[in-house]
Amino acid sequence: MTHPLRHLMFALLAAFVAFGGTARAANTVDPQDFVDRASESGIAEVEAGKLAEKKAQHPQVKAFAEMMVKDHTAANAELKQLAATLKLKTADDASLMEQAKAKLLEMRDDSFDKAYAENQVKAHQEAVELYRQAAQSDQAQLRDFAQKILPKLQAHLEKAESLAKELDAKR
Repeated sequence: MTHPLRHLMFALLAAFVAFGGTARAANTVDPQDFVDRASESGIAEVEAGKLAEKKAQHPQVKAFAEMMVKDHTAANAELKQLAATLKLKTADDASLMEQAKAKLLEMRDDSFDKAYAENQVKAHQEAVELYRQAAQSDQAQLRDFAQKILPKLQAHLEKAESLAKELDAKR
């Protein structure tokens, strides 16, 4: 093999390895980043669910809110145990953005149910994407946790979408 051809092959191999590494990194999430984001959103889900249990008018919205409080409380507890095992810190509060959304939601009266359902669709779309990334993690315990929780989040998303459509049709 000629010298320039060898360099070209080496450059192509290096580019392939670099591209593969970059693509992999884009599809996964750093463990601490995952724990931060998952714990913040999990706290927000419980808080929003408790608010909806009080303010919702539609029985299906109340039932959905009860499910959110129950399921996300359990997932938050598991996440806290995982974080402790991995020597990572969980969030103590929802993110500032989630807190702001909760305040806006709290001020709604007649439109509360629809706003809650729409917020749940967006929140669960983001959560599903976050957990999909974590489900590809090289960190086995994180990957296993994400793979365990992901189907429940996908079911929550489907239910939230259905609920939002139903409430939209009642307008």
